Amino acid sequence: MSGDDEDWFERALREDPERTTDTDPNTDADADTDADADTDADADTDGAETDPEPNDRPSESEADFADAFEDAPDVDSGADSDGSPFDEDFASAFENAPDIGEAPGGESGSDPFGGAPGGGGRATESFDENAAFDSTIERIDLGIEGLDNMILGGVPKRSLVSVVGSAGTGKTTFGLQFLDEALSKGDCGVYLTLEEAASRIYDTAEEKGWSFREYADDGRLAVVHLDPVEMANSLASIRNELPALIEEFGADRLVLDSVSLLEMMYDQPSDRRSEVYQFSKSLKEAGVTTLVTSEASDDTPYASRYGIIEYLADAVFVLQYVRASDFQETRLAVEIQKIRDANHSRETKPYEITDEGLSVYRQANIF
Repeated sequence: MSGDDEDWFERALREDPERTTDTDPNTDADADTDADADTDADADTDGAETDPEPNDRPSESEADFADAFEDAPDVDSGADSDGSPFDEDFASAFENAPDIGEAPGGESGSDPFGGAPGGGGRATESFDENAAFDSTIERIDLGIEGLDNMILGGVPKRSLVSVVGSAGTGKTTFGLQFLDEALSKGDCGVYLTLEEAASRIYDTAEEKGWSFREYADDGRLAVVHLDPVEMANSLASIRNELPALIEEFGADRLVLDSVSLLEMMYDQPSDRRSEVYQFSKSLKEAGVTTLVTSEASDDTPYASRYGIIEYLADAVFVLQYVRASDFQETRLAVEIQKIRDANHSRETKPYEITDEGLSVYRQANIF
């Protein structure tokens, strides 16, 4: 990571108003000046039409890596492109995949939580959270009360976790709580946000009683805000630098909120799939346990907006609103769609977003 210009990671950390370590008295004034300039630039950008071909407008950070990637294989070049599962026709690969909203036996029901014979819905199976679990894979807790009890042994360490849900279901809170679990035990973490400003992330954590500002001052937390357009234009260099930066920072957990904004920057489905795949691959190679949030599809709450990240992730948690036909109160429910190399409950359980974060009522039924 050499070059005359600062790289994106250092620039983002320098502009973070909450990080006061190793700064001089002039930093605040410079940061305010930069923030004003960025605000004007963003205002001009918002009024302009987004270029659907971000690769035709390389950023300055990408220029430093032109020579490094000159001989790199094309991710769409076929069998020799790092084994991408999207080298073949993606539509054909999933053409015969079952509808994830279907009930067992192909029957669809109006109640997605029934599971009774003839009642449609999603089947459940008995799950003993006190059962013995023997595994050589190192595991970690999510830090969410009730949900950790639905997973025997915990989530495999260094895995890629995806949280899918519509607006207001608590995806950001899930990510912050996941990160606080590590920070409160003395570990390090990185929070990459494409949606909220860094100051807003600190404020949200503070409301839940999580001392993110103190963690940042101690050098154990980096909250980095990245503009989605800039990230899309510089994604090749960012994903190439990220593993080394994570190792240098000593991060144990990383949160990306949200991957949907990154996916939206690509008009061509093939470009979108390849970029998300390569970015996910770089996070796994970094050896850090990563959680990414994703907006749910408009058609079904059980799939992400573009239906990509759940196939790449090692674990998928679905957050959704539910309402029975004869029950007017809207409730929140969580379901563990999958966890590789782990046994987990298949039941759908209600949860609440409290002053202390998400809390799952594992002993209660959804209705």
